Amino acid sequence: MPTYEYLCDNCDYRFEKFQSITAAPVRKCPNCGKMKVRRLIGCGSGIIFRGSGFYETDYRSEGYKKAAKAESEKAATSKSDGKAKKAGKSDSPKNSGGNEKKTA
Repeated sequence: MPTYEYLCDNCDYRFEKFQSITAAPVRKCPNCGKMKVRRLIGCGSGIIFRGSGFYETDYRSEGYKKAAKAESEKAATSKSDGKAKKAGKSDSPKNSGGNEKKTA
């Protein structure tokens, strides 16, 4: 059921009413009691889907789901590999400032 916005032309009282689409519009102002209320045209409300969502779980093809899963697993393994290299010693030898003995 939608929420309708109303305005009283007598006292400029603005209010909202949650009612059925088939219900008659409110005519009497709850603030002043006059029969000067009119329903305003609203822009509606926005809907934001967050999380995995119904589209992804209900309407996506199996091929898309498999590709997305493989891509997310690949990204997860590359992130964990990057952390291991940073935490451990690198494979390439570092210059220790010239203190190494050179053999001829």
